[in-house]
Amino acid sequence: MNRDLPSLAPLSDVARFDPIGSFEDLLREIRQAPLGRWMEARQMMKMDVSENESSYTVKAELPGMKKENIKVDVDGNKVSIAAEASENQEEKNGDTWIRCERSSERLHRVFSLAHEVDGEKSVARYEDGVLTLVLLKKNGKQSRQINVQ
Repeated sequence: MNRDLPSLAPLSDVARFDPIGSFEDLLREIRQAPLGRWMEARQMMKMDVSENESSYTVKAELPGMKKENIKVDVDGNKVSIAAEASENQEEKNGDTWIRCERSSERLHRVFSLAHEVDGEKSVARYEDGVLTLVLLKKNGKQSRQINVQ
């Protein structure tokens, strides 16, 4: 018999069946799935975009951000929104740390519109965790950063 040929063992998979190990793998996947979905939902900037004859209106949810940390760039028909928040909470009792927590979050979204945007006449406002952009349509290309009010 040729030793290079693999042996056929039709019941070898059944012999290796491990119901406890498979169950543990299933539980591990279930425990990790909600955290993954929470992280994805947390990192995604939710937006609504509407259009009329002369402009686009964009409403982006940026909860917990300061308007100084929000940057909006317009380049032709491409719009970029970037925001960053960092938090430091410290409590001390003498020289011994009781608690020290730091978190930071960065959100960034780039999208294209059907028409080029007039960066000079467009407006950005941030209020109650919502960034509202009124982007006026324009013919011709221009790159400009819009200040958030």
